[in-house]
Amino acid sequence: QVQLVESGGGLVQPGGSLRLSCAAPRSIFSINTMGWYRQAPGKQRELVAFITNSGSTNYADSVKGRFTISRDNAKNTVYLQMNSLKPEDTAVYYCNTAPLRVGVGWGQGTQVTVSS
Repeated sequence: QVQLVESGGGLVQPGGSLRLSCAAPRSIFSINTMGWYRQAPGKQRELVAFITNSGSTNYADSVKGRFTISRDNAKNTVYLQMNSLKPEDTAVYYCNTAPLRVGVGWGQGTQVTVSS
């Protein structure tokens, strides 16, 4: 099963910024819409943003205007720029295809903690 590798998380104060990165095998990245998901403690995993091969984007209402998803097709990498972070953004962030595909597993994710 193919797994993706997320990085870039950390501890940040409210109002701060972080940039997450996700490297994917070309065989997965080149043909799929890619998404960022997050799972907060005690909550279900949710899709927060996705980007198509052509660059069209979509965001959950909770992050709209604060998060920006982008992709570098030459590097097979998808990014999530997170600005104006709030404590409720605290979660483990994962990337994956959107929708999910058979054979593409979940990586270990990257922890984002927003706290003063």
